[in-house]
Amino acid sequence: MKQSLKKVAFLLADGYEDSEMANPYDAIVENGDEAVIISMKKGDELKGKKGTITYTSHLAASEAKASDYEAVIIPGGQSPAKLREDPAVIDFVRQAHEKGIPIAAICHGPQVLAKAGVLRGKTLTGYSGIQDEIKEAGGTFVDKEVVVDGNLITSRGPQDEPAFIKETIDRIGVSAW
Repeated sequence: MKQSLKKVAFLLADGYEDSEMANPYDAIVENGDEAVIISMKKGDELKGKKGTITYTSHLAASEAKASDYEAVIIPGGQSPAKLREDPAVIDFVRQAHEKGIPIAAICHGPQVLAKAGVLRGKTLTGYSGIQDEIKEAGGTFVDKEVVVDGNLITSRGPQDEPAFIKETIDRIGVSAW
């Protein structure tokens, strides 16, 4: 018997790293879960920085409740720098963190976690160029393909997607047959 459908939030803005969105998104859907794209505005057409894919946001962060989701995924690229400027996105991430909901961030994704103030005392990874931001936010940066600390799952970039996706799905459980 198939388990109940799980909702997974993808926090997204223009300029995301194409594969860091497409591959986890496809894996979540293939896992039998519902993928919900949350951005600054509902109905926004969001383009990847390489221009290979486009997604349309399902909800604005101001309309979303973190407690409705089993996990949150934050793809990298230029998207996190835009997302972290939206107070509703930051509030959503804080709520998810307070509830212990798994938050998976890859590449530049931890920039959103840093802005949300959830890195103090945490060990994580990400794109090497943001390690000072992570340290300034109270986190410890390590250079590994995937790091899990509490409810946070982080990876460095596209080369780490298989480990990132596996760890994320392991945390939320398999929904498909």
